[in-house]
Amino acid sequence: MEKVDRYIDKIKSWKEETILLREICLACGLDEEFKWMHPCYTFQGKNIVLIHGFKEYCALLYHKGALLKDTESILVQQTKNVQSARQIRFTDKEQINHLKAAIKTYIFEAIEVEKAGLKVKAKKTSEYKIPTELDQAFKDNPDFETAFYQLTPGRQRGYLLHFSDAKQSKTRTSRIEQGKPKIFEGKGYNER
Repeated sequence: MEKVDRYIDKIKSWKEETILLREICLACGLDEEFKWMHPCYTFQGKNIVLIHGFKEYCALLYHKGALLKDTESILVQQTKNVQSARQIRFTDKEQINHLKAAIKTYIFEAIEVEKAGLKVKAKKTSEYKIPTELDQAFKDNPDFETAFYQLTPGRQRGYLLHFSDAKQSKTRTSRIEQGKPKIFEGKGYNER
């Protein structure tokens, strides 16, 4: 695919690793697309894996990796908030070559997950902990609480994760104050 070729031509890091992972994905019969500014490999229109590079490593991300057996114990949850996707991380071509059979096995298992229509049971918004500072802001301003709960569940989750990620109470309070205008406008924390 031309977009993937251009992507590979432009990347400075992990070029050889990306080319090798691409070959493996294509050898498994996946279709190549370009999504989220990265090479993405699909089966019957369903996302199976995505190749992406980071500063410290290159990764093959399995979109529904949480549903895979991970018999080799090589899947990594990128952050604690990622519910479905899992990565296999690489720091050189040799690691990819060494794990080639496992990578293919996981790809074929991911295809079977899609064929079976399996879905990751996502954590509901109501299951997320409300930071004490947000609870206090609701008590101080009932209109703010109403505005927050009128947001879509996804927007609520975005704010809860953003507020909770702060380690210090004063930072959480600051983030809540900064988020209030958008919340009153019905916008998500990343929306303009």
